[in-house]
Amino acid sequence: MGLTPLRLSLQTALCATLLTFLAGILCARWRLDRRSAAGQVLDALFMLPIALPPSVVGLALLLVFGRNSPLGEVLARVGWSIIFTWPATVLASFVVAFPIMYQTARGAFQQIEPSLLDAARVFGRSEWSILWKIMLPIAWPGIAAGAILSFLRALGEFGATLMIAGNIPGRTATAPVAIFFAVEAGERREALILAAALLAISLAAITLLGRLNRAGK
Repeated sequence: MGLTPLRLSLQTALCATLLTFLAGILCARWRLDRRSAAGQVLDALFMLPIALPPSVVGLALLLVFGRNSPLGEVLARVGWSIIFTWPATVLASFVVAFPIMYQTARGAFQQIEPSLLDAARVFGRSEWSILWKIMLPIAWPGIAAGAILSFLRALGEFGATLMIAGNIPGRTATAPVAIFFAVEAGERREALILAAALLAISLAAITLLGRLNRAGK
């Protein structure tokens, strides 16, 4: 087994973090100016994965992307399958990490003075330009913190990943999954090595998060 599960976890977490970064920022910006009841329902849906047990999230993903689902059948016709593949690990991590990035980005955007954005519009700035050249630089400490927290959540994802991706060595067996099965098989040394590696990465990320928090004050 070696460190292959750790490599898979890092690849999965980085890809999922990139997706959550983009999706979280865009959804947070879209919701910033919309305060309807429908928007509140959408907020609840966005935050649901963080409130549900990961196994329930994994079951929901199986129902949506499984081979017997309408979407699964469409994907099968074009020769694509998500279940029990590496993209499934990214999908599971993205779904559980997205609420963190979304909520953090939305909170950071809400701290921006609205008059500053109105002034940018007066001078002809497009909404796209305002987002990337004004809002993001101002809200960057909060956005970066959300990205780090999303990365940590994606890195530690277990339940949903096991449900939708399984435990295929070298393909879908991420570090948390590999640790679980190593302990089950009595391979404590392998489990401890992977756990120590995850601990080191997490401590480094938390240290970086602390520095960002101090820099943002």
